[in-house]
Amino acid sequence: MTVSVLGVAGSPRRGGNSETLLDEVLKGAKEAGALTEKIVLAQSNIGPCKACNVCSQTGTCIQDDDMATTIEKMKASRVWVIATPVYWWGPTAQMKAFIDRWYAIPRDIFRGKRIILAASSNGGETYQEFMVETFSAIFDYLGMEKYRILQVAGTSAKTSARNNFALMEAAHAAGLDAVKTLRGP
Repeated sequence: MTVSVLGVAGSPRRGGNSETLLDEVLKGAKEAGALTEKIVLAQSNIGPCKACNVCSQTGTCIQDDDMATTIEKMKASRVWVIATPVYWWGPTAQMKAFIDRWYAIPRDIFRGKRIILAASSNGGETYQEFMVETFSAIFDYLGMEKYRILQVAGTSAKTSARNNFALMEAAHAAGLDAVKTLRGP
């Protein structure tokens, strides 16, 4: 059975550090034989949660946007790569809207999904801690498997991650290993 890997790019800046990490994870996953797909949230029409709570009664969000097709991709994928830079100790607005919309998704879609989180920031590693802890709590709450966390700090240049060869190697290995260990030896 072929493993599907879904990458979710949360940065509004294309080709930046978090997306570079995401692309390298997907490259490793593809090398291991996975089917890969990437969603760029900044190019998607995913609105923020309206807090109307209709989804709790109907099981479906009332918004007619790209989230419905994104949910189908989430269902079909065994591994998710969530990539976002840190903006003010949290994810980007695009990633936050995406995560908030998880409220309307049945919990069984999340259980057992293997997660790789890729985070970048211009600040130091302590600047990322709050966001990484928040995402970890969300993943635990939903019964997801935190497989790897890739962090790059001090990314003042758009190419900081790309020029960090050890980090790029770790990102590639995360994608490769995430798929290989699901398929067995």
